[in-house]
Amino acid sequence: MSVDVKYRTTAHAVGGRDGRAAVDDGSFDVKLSTPRELGGAGGTGSNPEQLFAAGYSACFIGALKVAGAQLKTKVPDDTKVTATVGIGPRSAGGFGITADLVVDLPGLDRAEAEKVVALAHEICPYSNATRGNVDVGLTIA
Repeated sequence: MSVDVKYRTTAHAVGGRDGRAAVDDGSFDVKLSTPRELGGAGGTGSNPEQLFAAGYSACFIGALKVAGAQLKTKVPDDTKVTATVGIGPRSAGGFGITADLVVDLPGLDRAEAEKVVALAHEICPYSNATRGNVDVGLTIA
């Protein structure tokens, strides 16, 4: 499979889960902290799972808009996607993540919302990257 890349960005991290992560253009720089649930001290920093959840939810809204345009369905401006990302040991060894998306499309009837969400899940780069590797749950609010 080839990708016609239209945008590229670079980020770097130092210190791992208790360090910092930033993008090279300086627009994003975040302190990282390991959650207590993963054996860390907790703290005020973010963690990779939070960053993944934020990215996936924002990206999925973009995919909903593209899907809506293709289906000739107006995606409401106040559409909200809540992503919950989990991490833990896999039965096959190592660690894995899960993702659950709750999609709120105010004003769309359920059948219409289901069509838009299903097509968005086929379009979204995060969904395509995780397909077959990460359990992703989709719920319409």
